[in-house]
Amino acid sequence: MKKVTRFFWFCSGAHIDTLKKYPIEHNKYVGIGATIFFTALFAALSGGYAMYFVFNGDAFAVGFAILFGLLWGTAIFNMDRYIVSSINKEGTTNQQILQASPRILLAIMIGIVISRPLELKIFDKEIRQKLKTAYLKGQRSKIDTLEKTYMQKYAMELGKNTDLKKEKDSLERDINRSRYQLNQEVFGDKTNQTSGITGYGTYAKQKQAILEEKEARLKSVTDNLGQMDQYLSARKDYEGLNSTRLFTEHQLDSLASIAGFSDRNWALGQLTYTENGKRDLDTYLAISFIGYLFILFECLPVFVKLMSPKGPYDTAIAKTAEANIHLAERDKERDIAVTDNIYDHNLDTDIERRKKIITSQSDYDFERHSYE
Repeated sequence: MKKVTRFFWFCSGAHIDTLKKYPIEHNKYVGIGATIFFTALFAALSGGYAMYFVFNGDAFAVGFAILFGLLWGTAIFNMDRYIVSSINKEGTTNQQILQASPRILLAIMIGIVISRPLELKIFDKEIRQKLKTAYLKGQRSKIDTLEKTYMQKYAMELGKNTDLKKEKDSLERDINRSRYQLNQEVFGDKTNQTSGITGYGTYAKQKQAILEEKEARLKSVTDNLGQMDQYLSARKDYEGLNSTRLFTEHQLDSLASIAGFSDRNWALGQLTYTENGKRDLDTYLAISFIGYLFILFECLPVFVKLMSPKGPYDTAIAKTAEANIHLAERDKERDIAVTDNIYDHNLDTDIERRKKIITSQSDYDFERHSYE
């Protein structure tokens, strides 16, 4: 139990040797340290989960996720530890709040960052369904675009193909009608289109010739239509119309399972809107409350430090800081005095040395001087 307590003291950024002297402060800093530790733990899980989707499909995805999760959790742990330990209880309440404002803003940003990947995991089922709907809609839109482009690009060929189909249908009706009239002519049925003479006479031969002419034209039109259909079918293959199909349910499941972080984040944002573009208040509040919870959880150590009254540990730390500052000032004065004395000593020594050199040089010159 003592090891756990000391560990949470370490997490809180407290000076352990000083904190030991004041038992009434122990539980407060255990609570602050535990909050910082579990915030870092959630951050590690969040960062690892996000990195898993970045490397999704890679053989080392799990290893990368674990490594990044540990690094991210450690970074958040150090930032939180610094944020809390840097807040002192000196000064008025307004001064403390002003001092903590940048740290609270940083804590809010950290809370937003670590909450998003966990929100993605919590709403994983809904996100998958939204992604499947989006992928299916996107594929349908792609097919519509291809068809529109195909219709515009080959409008002349399609128009000719339509005309050939209409002519073919018209010829088939005319041929059936002409064949029926030829039979009436041969069997001697009297109508306004036949002579009523039985046998294969002049009128029957004329109708036979017309029929054969129409059949020949039908064969030509049918051949041209077949060639045009083959050409248009080849163009569809070339433009990708024949190979592009709507996704099956199995394909949609596969696409949703390998979706990256960006797609999943987009889908989570879309969950807060209905099909007609209006705000889905229930889903929006559910997602928002999760984010607010992590933001509050991240800011909680700072708030606890601000709301707690000034205790003996804070006073002791302040006094220790004053003593250390005073010691640093005295060390500074000592170093300055030592430096000044050393400089003065070097200066005096250098002056004496230079005097001796000048005197020796003067004596030497005097001895060598000649008055003749």
